[in-house]
Amino acid sequence: MRTFSLKAGQIKKQWVLINAEDLILGRLSAVAASYLRGKHKPEFTPSIDCGDYVVVINAEKVRVTGNKLEDHVFYRHTGYPGGIKQRTLKERLSGKCPGSVISKAVERMLPGGPLGRKMLKNLKVYCGDAHPHGGQNPRILDVASLNSKNVKRS
Repeated sequence: MRTFSLKAGQIKKQWVLINAEDLILGRLSAVAASYLRGKHKPEFTPSIDCGDYVVVINAEKVRVTGNKLEDHVFYRHTGYPGGIKQRTLKERLSGKCPGSVISKAVERMLPGGPLGRKMLKNLKVYCGDAHPHGGQNPRILDVASLNSKNVKRS
């Protein structure tokens, strides 16, 4: 029996739509990263971008467990002495670009290097219900029904 290896011409990419409302951030990111890599397909090849396009809507309504909204701190540096800045997860989700929280979480679950950067370009994150990819007829993926732990219970 020979090992099957997918060629670049045999790739069939599809579009997947995920509604992030009330989903747990880490579990949503893990599912999105898996679909971006193509690990859900039987012809998965690690060295080729064989994953699907993933569209995430309602990015600002994602939830986290525990006290992560106040305790999880993101740091960045301006490049100048004493220029370290910090923001909590709550400030980032209520800021002008809450989708960056999801895209950064997915980015850290993808492989590093040129292949991971290419896969990350297939992720589209939007705030609100509207997205411009209706012409691609994305398949709706119900992440909440995959596991009961994927949804935050109030």
